[in-house]
Amino acid sequence: MIIIKSPAEIQLMRESGRVTAAVLRALAQLIKPGISTKDIDDYVEKTISENGMTPTFKGYNGYPAAVCVSVNEEVIHGIPRKSRLLREGDIVSVDVGGTWKGYVSDAARTYAVGRIDDRARRLIEVTEACFFEGLKFCRAGCRLSDISHAIQCKAESEGFSVVRDFVGHGVGRDMHEEPQIPNYGKPGRGPRLAKGMVFAIEPMITAGSYEVEVLLDNWTAVTRDGSLSAHYENTVVITDDRPELLTLE
Repeated sequence: MIIIKSPAEIQLMRESGRVTAAVLRALAQLIKPGISTKDIDDYVEKTISENGMTPTFKGYNGYPAAVCVSVNEEVIHGIPRKSRLLREGDIVSVDVGGTWKGYVSDAARTYAVGRIDDRARRLIEVTEACFFEGLKFCRAGCRLSDISHAIQCKAESEGFSVVRDFVGHGVGRDMHEEPQIPNYGKPGRGPRLAKGMVFAIEPMITAGSYEVEVLLDNWTAVTRDGSLSAHYENTVVITDDRPELLTLE
């Protein structure tokens, strides 16, 4: 069942989303060669806590950190470590969740570490563009799979692949609510969207094959062929008109 959020609930998520957006914006200046992925985790946890919020990911199903930090071929759920230092030319995806008065915001960005090559930069740009193609169909009356189809078409038209094993989702009191929202599929399927639905739309796009595998830590998902992967996500509210982005300033 898709949970429709009340205006009061959306306002709480709006407050959570504001902090999450600010954290992601600040990371663009923090991320540079030589810092560790644990440095990113420490900064995010500190900032979220200072704003009276709780890091949603920490302890979720046993996850050990406040954020997911995934480097290069890591698609999602990379565990921050002091020993993992970022190097010039890396790309790093940071997935942030914050909870305010019981309501969650969820968003992710992929950042360049110093100077990166043209293929990596294009992957980051296309992944963001995929989100905004899907956003065009985040309107009351559209079908859920219209979002999925638009994301897939954009990614594949640019020569990239769409991860199949992980999906977007509803979000609210819980980080993962119904429905699941794949980033691929045929249009015109699934429930019709309605005012008050809130989704985490999150294209995960690779430069090579879409096949992934999970490492022995039981969290980190990587591309099977070692190709680069990028991630872009926002928390989106369906309205009577244009969708509202809660995690983008």
